[in-house]
Amino acid sequence: MFAPRTTMPWPVVALFTAGYLAPYLLPTVVGRLDSGLPLSATEAGAVGSALLLSSASAGFLLASRVQRIGARTLARVGLVLAVLGYGGAALAGDVPAVVAGAVLGGFGSGTATTVAATRIAAQPDPHRASALGLLGVSALAGAVYLTVPHLGAGHGQPLAAIALTSLAVWPLTGRLPGRTRTASVAGRREERERLPHLRSGLVLAAAMPCWSLVQNSLWGVSGRIGLTQAHLTESAVGVVFAVALGAGLTGVLGAGALGTRLGRAVPIGGGTVLIAGCIVVSASATGLGSFAAGEIAWNVLYPVVLSYLLGLAASLDPRGRWAVLVGSASSLGTAAGPLTGSVLSAQAGFPAMGLILAAGLLVVAVPMTAVARRTSGRPPLAGGRPVEVVAFEVDAPAVAARDAYDTAGPRRAGASPGSGR
Repeated sequence: MFAPRTTMPWPVVALFTAGYLAPYLLPTVVGRLDSGLPLSATEAGAVGSALLLSSASAGFLLASRVQRIGARTLARVGLVLAVLGYGGAALAGDVPAVVAGAVLGGFGSGTATTVAATRIAAQPDPHRASALGLLGVSALAGAVYLTVPHLGAGHGQPLAAIALTSLAVWPLTGRLPGRTRTASVAGRREERERLPHLRSGLVLAAAMPCWSLVQNSLWGVSGRIGLTQAHLTESAVGVVFAVALGAGLTGVLGAGALGTRLGRAVPIGGGTVLIAGCIVVSASATGLGSFAAGEIAWNVLYPVVLSYLLGLAASLDPRGRWAVLVGSASSLGTAAGPLTGSVLSAQAGFPAMGLILAAGLLVVAVPMTAVARRTSGRPPLAGGRPVEVVAFEVDAPAVAARDAYDTAGPRRAGASPGSGR
């Protein structure tokens, strides 16, 4: 799958890992906030949402400014903000200071991921770089999940792990391109330039928050579905989640192997329809079999469709601006999803919630598929470099944080890999 002769931009992969670690650790961060501080479960989840929103705002603000400011400078600023924000929150004992640190750190993470996304989009093999970054952050997050429970109670340990990772990656930024006069002039020109394929990009950017919101609405209450409706134990639910996330990685590798043989419209449209069916199965599950089937199948399909959506966004602009903007827009839906799922399930019940979410997903699939069909013949990037799978290069947080705010369900920080991607 990976071309052996391609030089791998390890500093970019490291920056990818540092930027995405916070969303991957959000479940244990949120869980420890409401146990270590005078916060309710809902308030702790709101802090996590604020972190994600801050990260998304960095993407919106900086998407077209990386070249003008310089990747090295911007990456260093992001990592410093992450160290100061998460480190300060880890050491603080009062709620306002922790919230301020989480928001500041979230902006730093978003800045780092913006630089990583634009640099990965410029690679000859963007899928290889993003896949290695995904594997790196998954391995690091897994190690943190296994280690943190043995370090005692309190909210500081996972936040400190994010800060230390950002600090460790900072020296590697010296290998990133700096700001040059030519790049600065080109960057200012780029900011003034109208984004290419504006209509298609706007449709995709408007649809992605809705698409992500549906996914995270279900994931935010999946733990409660397993416990209260499927009558499973907390350990059984954790095992299902762990298996489901492992299957999700298989889905990403499968998407990489498939590439664009089927185009983008079929995976996006057909995959979204299948996801809608999985949502209905999961939301109406009354036992282990149906719950596991819905969750595992859904977790296989979700990253596959997401990878094609991000690849589609990258194909709209060779400089990666639409990829960053669409990924940041998706993060907005990620942050709002769990609250939406909680409200719908409380008002209508889990099965009805699943039907409502599935219907909404089918509606939003129509414009996304139309954009994919319209752009199916377009060269993916300047120079003809394929970007059929720019998997997780912008929106790994959406994958990682789908389970961040299941505040009324099991503490999935103890569910190890099932707690983050």
